[in-house]
Amino acid sequence: MRPTVHLVDDNESFRRSTAWLLEAADLAVRDYPGGRELLSALERRGDDHGPACIVSDIRMPGMSGIELHGELRRRECLLPLIFITAHGDIPLAVEAMRNGALDFIEKPFEEATLVDAVQRALQHQPAARASHDATRRLAALTPRERQVMELVVAGKLNKVVADELGISIKTVELHRANMMSKLGVRNLPDLVRMSMESA
Repeated sequence: MRPTVHLVDDNESFRRSTAWLLEAADLAVRDYPGGRELLSALERRGDDHGPACIVSDIRMPGMSGIELHGELRRRECLLPLIFITAHGDIPLAVEAMRNGALDFIEKPFEEATLVDAVQRALQHQPAARASHDATRRLAALTPRERQVMELVVAGKLNKVVADELGISIKTVELHRANMMSKLGVRNLPDLVRMSMESA
């Protein structure tokens, strides 16, 4: 049985193109225009226990991705959840990860980024080793790099970080590059994930 991706987004053209991308990666896709439709489908398919995950936009009319996540938790649905988010929604996505969402992807994203995130979600097993590794890497940061990391994880732009810490944007960029290099992460979602693993 092919793994299934439950794709939730109110933008039909985005759903079509994303479904095509995921199907090309040998994944089965079921798409829904909103969270309520996904919840109804999951109720009807209660006996479907194949590998699956959910990919949802975070900002939708009717039921937002955050509200959908809350309802999934209330129903004790354990399917890994990946949020798709615009930059302004990053603090929301970070909070969702603290509440159990697996990952988020910032728009615009490379096709491979989504496929990789879905593959990670389908193989997701909470691991103590990941937590230990994250803690070890974070210990290598200087106090200033740690401050920069915490503000970046909170979704703040370099200019805001510079203002809050009383340093130049160039210095923030330097600390940020050093911090990302020491932690071995390539982008903001990876950084947030590592921050969560060490918590």
